[in-house]
Amino acid sequence: MCQISVNIPEAVLYDTRMSPEEATRFSKRAVAMEYYRQQGVSIGYCAKIADMTEEDFMKYLGQHHVSIFKFDDEAEFISEAQNA
Repeated sequence: MCQISVNIPEAVLYDTRMSPEEATRFSKRAVAMEYYRQQGVSIGYCAKIADMTEEDFMKYLGQHHVSIFKFDDEAEFISEAQNA
């Protein structure tokens, strides 16, 4: 596993009223969500990045209006819905 560090000015923590632990959790989740949304990284890997279970990460995505369903076209969506 690769570790990446982010420097956040103390003023940002003060302004957002976040503790360093809360800022770390926020950062991990934001990075994981964007990897999923923009890069197509799997839910499993993104859940690991966010330090969450897959179920909790899927709920987190839903809370941020990011769909876990990805279809290339309408026909694929209809086919999947009919097979559900």
